[in-house]
Amino acid sequence: MKGLFIDAVDALADVYRANRHPGDPQIDVNEQEDIAPEALPGLLAGYHFMLNDHTTLPTEAMARCRDLRHVIFLGTGARSYMNPEELAGLGITVHTIKGYGDIAVAEHAIALMWAAARGLARMDRDLRASTWTRTEGVQLHGKTLGLVGFGGIAEQVARIAMGSGMKVVAWNRTPKTHPGIEFLELDAVLAASHVLSMHLLLTDETRGFLDAARLARLRLRVILVNTARGALINEAALVASLRSGAIFHAALDVYDTEPLPPGHVLTALENVTLSAHSAFRTPEASDTLLRRALDIACAVVKA
Repeated sequence: MKGLFIDAVDALADVYRANRHPGDPQIDVNEQEDIAPEALPGLLAGYHFMLNDHTTLPTEAMARCRDLRHVIFLGTGARSYMNPEELAGLGITVHTIKGYGDIAVAEHAIALMWAAARGLARMDRDLRASTWTRTEGVQLHGKTLGLVGFGGIAEQVARIAMGSGMKVVAWNRTPKTHPGIEFLELDAVLAASHVLSMHLLLTDETRGFLDAARLARLRLRVILVNTARGALINEAALVASLRSGAIFHAALDVYDTEPLPPGHVLTALENVTLSAHSAFRTPEASDTLLRRALDIACAVVKA
């Protein structure tokens, strides 16, 4: 079986080559940045599996990829780029990779939380523009951090937050327990949290999960952190809450549309801290991710 790494950009080609083992299957590397859906059938002709970092795979285009049987997606959020159930109907299995960057994403979520609490992004912007702005910060010691969804990343966020003296409460779609964490009903978490951090997978059921009604149940002047998926939060409702001051600050790494379009409304709001979907990007996480992808490729070829 022959494979293609369809979008090895942003140094991923080098990470891939550094983590190859002599016995790994043949995988060609394409370092093209943007791939149009109509180009997919020609590009994937003759390939039985692919590694995919961020390329959108519309079902109608994939139906013309006659040889492909496996998509190895580099992460957990495959649903943002394809419909796994529809691809399965075409005989294409979608593989995802969990846990490779739990610590990296958790550290980024914590960094966003502290940056939001102290107004670091605004002070940095203003100082670069020769304006001496001093923001009134929020002291987080003793405050409550709420986690919506509790998997490996949320567990690491909780560990760091509790180590800094925060109380942690959480809600998960299925019952869970964890030492030091109080699991509550969702509305109770929304009402109790001084900081709310999103950690849900994006599915049809969780798309738009934080809608206007749920945002209205948040504690007044909350800090909202999202390193999961942008589509978990209704963007228009979020902007309205930020403009009204109901949400003190939003710290976001993910968006409905990526890359974030020039002039997007979020870039014009002072009470927003933005990063470019980079929470998972550390050398340690990238090495683990690519090696696990190659291990899946090995298993696919041997099956």
